[in-house]
Amino acid sequence: MSAIEQTTTPLTAIQQTQTTCPYCGVGCGVDISQQNGQLLPVAGDSRHPSNFGRLCVKGSALHETISHNGRLLYPLMNGQRSSWTQAINLIADKIQQVIHTHGPDAVAFYGSGQLLTEDYYVANKLMKGFIGSANMDTNSRLCMASSVASYKRAFGSDTVPGCYEDLEQADLLVLTGSNAAWAHPVLYQRMVAAKKANPDMKVVVIDPRRTATCDLADLHLAIRPGSDAFLFTALLAYLGETNNLDHNFIALHTEGFGSALETARQQCRSLKDVAGQLDIEASDLAQFFHWFADTPRTVTFYSQGINQSATGTDKGNAIINVHLATGRIGKPGATPFSITGQPNAMGGREVGGLANQLAAHMDFSAAERDRVRRFWQAPNLAERPGLKAVDLFQAVKRGEIKFLWIMSTNPLVSMPDADDVKEALKHCELVVVSDCMADTDTAAAAHVLLPAASWGEKNGTVTNSERRISRQRGFLPPPGEAMPDWWIITQVAHALGHADAFNYSHPADIFDEHARLSAFENNGSRDFDLSGLSAMSRAQYDAMAPVQWPVNAQYPQGRQRFFDDRRFYTDNGKARFIAVAPELPVPRTGGDLIMNTGRVRDHWHTMTRTGKAPRLAQHISEPYADIHPQDAALRGIEDGSLVRIFNPRGSLLLRAHISDNQRTGEIFVPMHWTSRYASAARMGTLTDSSVDAISGQPELKFSAVNAEPFRPGWQGFVLSRHDIGTPDCAYWACGVFGDDIHNPGMVYEVAGQGDAGQFVDALRQRLPDQALKGQWLTLSDPAQQHYRHVLIVNNQLEAVIFVHKDLQFSNRQWLTECFAQSELSSQQRRALLAGQPADAPDHGAIVCSCFQIGEKQIIQAINNGCDSSDALGKALRCGTNCGSCIPELKTLLASHSAGSDTQPAALFSDAACTAVEL
Repeated sequence: MSAIEQTTTPLTAIQQTQTTCPYCGVGCGVDISQQNGQLLPVAGDSRHPSNFGRLCVKGSALHETISHNGRLLYPLMNGQRSSWTQAINLIADKIQQVIHTHGPDAVAFYGSGQLLTEDYYVANKLMKGFIGSANMDTNSRLCMASSVASYKRAFGSDTVPGCYEDLEQADLLVLTGSNAAWAHPVLYQRMVAAKKANPDMKVVVIDPRRTATCDLADLHLAIRPGSDAFLFTALLAYLGETNNLDHNFIALHTEGFGSALETARQQCRSLKDVAGQLDIEASDLAQFFHWFADTPRTVTFYSQGINQSATGTDKGNAIINVHLATGRIGKPGATPFSITGQPNAMGGREVGGLANQLAAHMDFSAAERDRVRRFWQAPNLAERPGLKAVDLFQAVKRGEIKFLWIMSTNPLVSMPDADDVKEALKHCELVVVSDCMADTDTAAAAHVLLPAASWGEKNGTVTNSERRISRQRGFLPPPGEAMPDWWIITQVAHALGHADAFNYSHPADIFDEHARLSAFENNGSRDFDLSGLSAMSRAQYDAMAPVQWPVNAQYPQGRQRFFDDRRFYTDNGKARFIAVAPELPVPRTGGDLIMNTGRVRDHWHTMTRTGKAPRLAQHISEPYADIHPQDAALRGIEDGSLVRIFNPRGSLLLRAHISDNQRTGEIFVPMHWTSRYASAARMGTLTDSSVDAISGQPELKFSAVNAEPFRPGWQGFVLSRHDIGTPDCAYWACGVFGDDIHNPGMVYEVAGQGDAGQFVDALRQRLPDQALKGQWLTLSDPAQQHYRHVLIVNNQLEAVIFVHKDLQFSNRQWLTECFAQSELSSQQRRALLAGQPADAPDHGAIVCSCFQIGEKQIIQAINNGCDSSDALGKALRCGTNCGSCIPELKTLLASHSAGSDTQPAALFSDAACTAVEL
């Protein structure tokens, strides 16, 4: 046997696990492969009916987010490590003390669509059934509460009627309040494929912004923010006026049509008037109305732009009204389709995750309270709905809530008036946070921190936007002493004396109880029924395939669509029209611009996972504000400069993007950046606490703000192999880079006032001791606030600090690639001080995150003859995986002709540099 054979470790068989993506509500299946204890790159599950093997760039990077960096590993009490027993006993003792002194309503839980259904179930059972308070709400209140309310008003139940196949069978696809290309990329690619297969399909995008989704649109209606209800109410009036109605369906299966139509007619006198209210061309409005009237197979696909509104419930019912009026429900390719934002927002709805719900789609009516109480054997079951999210945190601030447990969410970033929520937590006697990450805005406000298992470690189920239940299977052991949420909650229940009611040893036990409750005294009277999934063995639960509920004797393999039988869940079995009198949102005091908020392509919520993946930080690396050129010119704001966005509630400091994709008078700010990743980018600080009167969902898409330029004395950036913490300057934003997901480098964009030299000196002191033994290459000109400091350790690049009073923005990609070099040449050293690449290629800003294709590579390919996104895909692979970059590829194709490529610009001008030290 050779020496090589003696020392080579034999490869073991590859271990496979099928699980579900933890990001958006699409619910994609994911294949996990491990060999010799190493996790291989993830792949889409080709057998999963939600994605058929496709993954977006976030899903494709899941294996890059599982490092233990930043994980909460042990229970902490007041910042000190404790045991699970100590933490559990403290929580239970405090709950008992609060109940005894102030009553159960002084206790509150705040959950998340990130929880698995089994976690959610035991939390709701403990809170509403045994503590006896319904003050259990969830961040899903910020996501889809208005859709729930509108479905219940129309159908008598929170029933999503359609399925993903309807997107492919429609002849007219209406997307409103949804940037699906970025927020639900896999569904968007199914739409793209459907339109390619059916060129006669028409796509209408209704959105104040011109987003990436508009790339698919035959018609873009850039309506006034918040005017969606006017649009769909006017459509109802038009359908009545032109007699494009399904009279038979209306007569036999609905009620309230006359009142709804008359209200619509009163609100919408003429096409011209409506177009004026919407601030769009009357001809475009007429085109949309004609297409809708003439197209039986119509899907209206809507998301947060509809829901996150003080009139979101009415907007949802205005959409449902036009589908009921035309009988376009329960049919292939014809449905009103609300898409959830979170991976298990639907599962939370199933178990009563909202404060106005009980489990299994039951509410607080006397009969349903009695049913749940008897099933749970819970004599202390809550008697009335609890406080919804905004009201809950206001009650905390007033001192009415004495104990608050926050699970797997970050409300100090996501809630409206977020600084007020931060202040509220100071008024609570005990704040418990269970999370997988230690360094979040909300964790910093907690008295007790509980380490929770994260994706890849949890075992249970989630339900996607089309009611499809999928298994999320663990394939990694939790680090440290982290535990599943259901276990944590169960242990508290035991300590409170409820061990018999919470005698679970595995998530399968919880799922079985959940399924049995759904079937309890049901007999077809409720939409949610999992009787066909009850009494499964542990092995059957482990092997459970994706299935759409209900699963019962009538639908043993699940049900694809509801209401194909024309039976609704109202008292008389008829769907209800809701008379909608539209209202435009009124700007509150705060400024003359309207701020909209939403997601970017490659990040998720508050970046606790995506912030760990270097390639996900490359597409958009800083928090920003999109501003129309006219608004920017009026305020002296330049593209790429820093801008202060503010109102009486607070202020943000962001990078200005000047773009005519915005309407004038409006700006867009992404939701993701937190105090961990930026100095002042928590968009929730500027949103007010206005809520929908029915659903309680806050208005997150319409906040009055001001904008003004922020002119720093110097700007620059820092790259380091080590986390340097929070830079001491007015503006900073950070992200990760490199190929080592367990030890990534950090990149910081920085800007400040005062002496840049003092900033640089202080920053150098933050670098680890071993790094200080390296060699510094410096080039400085204090008169120009110009400093370039390059630290080399063992002939490898360790850190770069570049600062100048007038920063010329250029790509950092080539600099990050220098960190991968095992040894720097003298030419590379000179290039680092020169601020531009030498022998290393500069690929430009990353456009395709999946395959790391830069803008300059794409432009070069265009110059070489690539004349379509398909041609670019064949040449570079960009756009061939998740497809999210295709709109940007088309923009580059449109704006660059052969020979237009430019040479890479230097990061700084050398003209004023006088002092050089090597």
